[in-house]
Amino acid sequence: MEELPLDFNAVPIDSLVVLIADMLERLMAHNDLIPLLPESLTRFHSRSAPGISVLEYLRRIVRFTNIEKSCLLITLHYIDQICSRVPLFTLSSLTCHRFIIASITVSSKGLCDAFCTNSLYAKVGGISVTELNVLEREFLAKIDWRLMCTREVLQEYYINLVRTHTSGRYCLAGAPSSTSSASSDSDQEMEEHPSRPSTPPETARTILIDSGTANGSEPSRRPTIEQNMAFAALRQRSEDADSV
Repeated sequence: MEELPLDFNAVPIDSLVVLIADMLERLMAHNDLIPLLPESLTRFHSRSAPGISVLEYLRRIVRFTNIEKSCLLITLHYIDQICSRVPLFTLSSLTCHRFIIASITVSSKGLCDAFCTNSLYAKVGGISVTELNVLEREFLAKIDWRLMCTREVLQEYYINLVRTHTSGRYCLAGAPSSTSSASSDSDQEMEEHPSRPSTPPETARTILIDSGTANGSEPSRRPTIEQNMAFAALRQRSEDADSV
């Protein structure tokens, strides 16, 4: 098991990229099961899934933009913000890459003293400058220009990424090795009671936020994506039992 620093600022950036990509891949796999409705289409949707994986896409961004770790982590916070404000939005294989490059562009300008031009972000992201400009405006509107969050929130996202990583290969320095047991229990329940293909699953987020968070306050506890999906499966089974 690979031990990572407790502070997200001290973690190697490629390890952070691996953690974030793993979370986003799980979100995409879950949300891709949801039928795409016309009213769900956004400017972030592409006609087909890009040929580059999320992991390699993030590595490409890191390589050519020298992005800061806080800008990578806050992407997860932005996902939760938009999912809370726009319930029909889902981070899927059709939206993830455009969402990422828009998030990086916006967060770099909002959080960093030095950042790249939109022409470079567009080139690295594989889209035109005109398209990135449109995505940037759409992104800011959807998060209501709430670009900032506290360092404590980013730290919490980081800890959850380590604790819920699919492979279980990571642990935090000084933390017990059983930190991923809750995630394993939820994964086992999902395997034993999968959602029926005919019934679309509930939209998954990175960390579910409540209405208080959207107004600026932080909830006391945030369930992980595995807990959210397990709860959705449990609720579906209860509804099925009631309909019999």
